[in-house]
Amino acid sequence: MDHLPIDAALPDLISALRAEGRAVLQAPPGAGKTTRVPLAMLKAGLTKGRILMLEPRRLAARAAATRMAETLGESAGETVGYRIRGESKTSKATRIEVVTEGILTRMIQVDPELAGIGAVIFDEFHERSLNADLGLALCLEIAGALRDDLLLLAMSATLDAGPVGELMQAPVITSEGRSFPVEDRWLDRAVPKGQRFEPAMAELIERAARETTGGILAFLPGEGEIRRTEGLLKGRLPKDVTIRPLFGAMEFAAQRAAIRPEAQGRKLVLATSLAETSLTIEDIRVVVDGGRARRARFDPGSGMSRLVTEKVTRAEATQRAGRGGRVAEGIAYKLWTKGEEGALQAFPPAEIETADLSGLALELALWGATPEDLPFLTAPHPGAYAEACALLKMLGALDGSGRITEHGRALARLPLHPRLAHMLSLAGPKAAPLAALLAERDPLRGAPSDLGFRLEAIRDLRRFSQSRPYEVNRAALERIKTEAKRLARAGGAGSAGDPLSPAAQAALAYPDRIGLRRKGDAPRFQLSGGKGAVMDEGDPLAGTRLIVVTDTDGNPREARIRQAIPISESELRDLFGAQIAWHDVCAWSKRERRVVARRQERFGAIALDDRLWKEAPPEAIAQAMLEGVRDLGLALSDAARRFCARVEIGREAGLGLPDMGPEALMAELEDWLLPYLTGVKTAEDWKRFDLLPALRARLDWGQMQALDASVPGKFVTPLGREIPIDYSGEHPEITLRIQEMFGQREHPRVGKQPLRVTLLSPARRPVQTTMDLPGFWQGSYADVRKDMKAQYPKHPWPEDPREADPTLRAKPRGR
Repeated sequence: MDHLPIDAALPDLISALRAEGRAVLQAPPGAGKTTRVPLAMLKAGLTKGRILMLEPRRLAARAAATRMAETLGESAGETVGYRIRGESKTSKATRIEVVTEGILTRMIQVDPELAGIGAVIFDEFHERSLNADLGLALCLEIAGALRDDLLLLAMSATLDAGPVGELMQAPVITSEGRSFPVEDRWLDRAVPKGQRFEPAMAELIERAARETTGGILAFLPGEGEIRRTEGLLKGRLPKDVTIRPLFGAMEFAAQRAAIRPEAQGRKLVLATSLAETSLTIEDIRVVVDGGRARRARFDPGSGMSRLVTEKVTRAEATQRAGRGGRVAEGIAYKLWTKGEEGALQAFPPAEIETADLSGLALELALWGATPEDLPFLTAPHPGAYAEACALLKMLGALDGSGRITEHGRALARLPLHPRLAHMLSLAGPKAAPLAALLAERDPLRGAPSDLGFRLEAIRDLRRFSQSRPYEVNRAALERIKTEAKRLARAGGAGSAGDPLSPAAQAALAYPDRIGLRRKGDAPRFQLSGGKGAVMDEGDPLAGTRLIVVTDTDGNPREARIRQAIPISESELRDLFGAQIAWHDVCAWSKRERRVVARRQERFGAIALDDRLWKEAPPEAIAQAMLEGVRDLGLALSDAARRFCARVEIGREAGLGLPDMGPEALMAELEDWLLPYLTGVKTAEDWKRFDLLPALRARLDWGQMQALDASVPGKFVTPLGREIPIDYSGEHPEITLRIQEMFGQREHPRVGKQPLRVTLLSPARRPVQTTMDLPGFWQGSYADVRKDMKAQYPKHPWPEDPREADPTLRAKPRGR
């Protein structure tokens, strides 16, 4: 065998596994860890059991097993075999078995002791897939409780293997690898926003082919981009360049052709991110990085994890560029500027941080554990995990206390998202095409929302293409058809009776997405789970009364429907009759700005029948009106505002009064306002409502007496007239005509605090504000008198107001 960089680290690795039973190996891509380490462990006789190695992708699993078998001079399925979804090559002689990550979880759930397995290797653990994180956590628990002889090895291409070693309590072995310098070449200018990705990528690849020699590896997000870029490059490259696509869904022969050197000329490999670390592609000296990666994210629109396209991280870009320096000095072309590189995220997130957790929650329930019970490198987010458990309860996979049900055990055995597994389990093999369709990206481009079009294309593409003008992704459609056949074999028998329609099947998967069209011209739908959704007005389903929504754009306020299927009310009642019931609803309507009292036959949040509830009790209306108050807010009259200000001053003085600040009043509405809301039903009623009696009722007789004594509500003028005192400002204040204060020798006070007095002209315009009335009489009153006497000669303006009688009248005529 050719010497590889990993060979120098193998003795230390074998020693660590023999001594500790577990280890972490960090080695850069291309070091040879995937094909060398399992064979070295087998040769060293570390275990009598099988060596199980996990790979994140089917292509990598198959390629690794085939390469190791060739090293031994054998075919896959003898000493070295593999198992991936839908394909297996193993025998009784197999000692090393390469599997995709989800298979390990199934093996553990079936046999928690992993009988016959001596070692588990987690290859490419730095990718942090959800299945790898779960598999390692389960294996660590098994090794600690059931199998202290189980060898565990995590292999990572990252430089930071410390946290993994700490989690496993294992030594970290490092292989330096072998790499030649790689020159980075960025764009001079950023790609214009309006330019499509594939033409820009094709242009950069064409430039790289002109300026360099040797094999070229171009990174694109997925099969669609690869096919479109391949089409654009036809006839634009030198004649000695052979284009080799490389993605997971290809036939194995085509994948091997992309991996191996060309017999003649140069090779251009158009690959997805699986070429970053999982595979070593020979004779590559040039890398062209499109700067995009496709990874699993929770998609609120579909209610499941979906592959989304995002910018690469700096760590991924570095790994991709390094592929150009494995055999000689290399060059890495990047479809972004040097300035844009600084804005890239440092590392990709672990899938457990971004993906849908319902599958994880189901596996943990089957295992009988919570996330806190297992040693996860990154713990799942509590909120996202709680949402996942709520979905499983809705599907009947978990009971009310969170324990797995028999139905949940059946769902865990199916290789599907729990929603689709639930549908397939209840509807039977007839639901397999729809399950495969909903698990895949939309195979039609530009088609309306109706799922019926997609199912029609699956049944008979030729006939569909003759009658429908929509662009078909044939590769995706073939994957759906292949997967449908596999799921039909794996699915349950379904319910007794006639086969369910596709609409009924979809309703089983999405019981929270049954949509009832709202009244009005715009096609808006109320969903049974409580959310709202809108459809394009020109969509054929826009006028449909009931639909099942299977995909939206995920907008949290009002999602736009991308895929749906019409369902009849009779089908809905047949499926969910036990969950449809009459409810008396008395609630505040923000749209109508009033309390609405209805009797409704409801399925979740949608009302299949809606009638006026004429006998709604007053207490129910008052309770609903409380929500109206929270919506409209408290509008205090001047009297109510003054009363609350008095109470606040009394509280500060230690009178033991309740808090009547705005926040406290809103928080305690039910305690003080509810008994006074009888007859209040609308925003107009509330606008006319006087809050003062309800506020005063919060104080008992003793509290009211103490308040009136310490913080009086009114000031008695020299004429005996009561004027309200305003306590809302910095100082308590009264406002009155200047003549009414004639004869007042002392400044009015509340306790020891002087009142702020605003004196008005006969026309009730302010002429003076003072907190020292005697000083005003003695000082600036003379100037005020002079001005006022000229403006209002019919009113008294004595030279000494302290000696005059208070009055609100003008002078008698003739004086």
